[in-house]
Amino acid sequence: VPWIPELYNPSIYLGQNIPGFGVLIFLIFTSIVGMITKGFFGVQLVKIWERLVEKTPVFRSVYSALKQIVETVLNQASSSFQKACLIEYPRKGVWAIAFIATETRGEVAAKIKNNGLITVFVPTTPNPTSGFLLFLPRKDVIVLDMNVESAAKLVVSAGLVTPPFKSVNTKSLKKVN
Repeated sequence: VPWIPELYNPSIYLGQNIPGFGVLIFLIFTSIVGMITKGFFGVQLVKIWERLVEKTPVFRSVYSALKQIVETVLNQASSSFQKACLIEYPRKGVWAIAFIATETRGEVAAKIKNNGLITVFVPTTPNPTSGFLLFLPRKDVIVLDMNVESAAKLVVSAGLVTPPFKSVNTKSLKKVN
């Protein structure tokens, strides 16, 4: 039993079988349906989905949080992490790589009443998408010269991939035996 009925088989109309012609027709058909759906039906489906989610108590809060995170990450107008930094975390004397997100604003800044707060994200290894959001005084943050991508590689590799570093004063470095 053929997958495509004889009536729709392109080889009948073309007189010969052309390899890949069915795939080409499928891709064109899928693209046309996708454009139509994205334009009108897709918008309607998203609206219906969001109305349904708004009526579901537990799923509503999880969905709205995930939606906000995804929109923030995918929004190209918003700036992502500004710089990589070092902070003493989880205690004094222990250092962690962190990413400066922004100046602390809103209720957190108002309640703490410290104008010099910076919002930083401390990623976990090896999955840097999870981590800790901290609000630290500016004086407790050491900004690194390495870019955010290099710092992320350092975190993901668990310290095995160290970005190159040029010391300003190489004469003061002593060789360790």
